[in-house]
Amino acid sequence: MNWIEKEERCKQIAQYVIEKKSTVRQAGKKFGMSKSTVHNYITDMLKTVDSGVAEEVRKVLETNKKERGKRGGMAIKRKYEILKSKK
Repeated sequence: MNWIEKEERCKQIAQYVIEKKSTVRQAGKKFGMSKSTVHNYITDMLKTVDSGVAEEVRKVLETNKKERGKRGGMAIKRKYEILKSKK
């Protein structure tokens, strides 16, 4: 993949994250790449490609970081509710 293709992919991922308020994992699944690669694209590479969009993505990532404890707690709650209902 050449630099121009990477830039375009970077912009696509960033737009997806902004529009859907998605997590890095969700974006990784959507674009068929690891969460580490997605994170590198939308944090490091995006700064050089489009700094304005990079700032918007950073805000979404900050929100996700603040909410991840709640999401994790809800996932555990659902897991135990399913286990409880099987008994």
